[in-house]
Amino acid sequence: MEPNWAEELPVAVTVTRADGTIVAMNERSRQAYAADGGGALVGRRVFDCHPERAIDKTRALFAAQQPNHYTIRKNGQRKIIHQLPWFEGGEFAGFVEISIPVPDELPHFER
Repeated sequence: MEPNWAEELPVAVTVTRADGTIVAMNERSRQAYAADGGGALVGRRVFDCHPERAIDKTRALFAAQQPNHYTIRKNGQRKIIHQLPWFEGGEFAGFVEISIPVPDELPHFER
């Protein structure tokens, strides 16, 4: 049996197809979006799940097919969001969104 490493990863991972359909959510993602339906969001399009003000940004992200990174604070917890395009056979296949909790003070190293 293959390990399901993403399921208990301590970050929220949400995967969509190129048309915006949510195809996978790990446990943290289902918890983070519980108020919106949690795991029942699988099979729905992200364009239908975002508030009106975010729909244009989401559509532009899918059109650009480029990574997007930003930080938020939700329920007192600071998080960094990475929205990364993924590809199959060189063709845009969708996005993987990874939401990582981070402390307010985060060390930075030059390497």
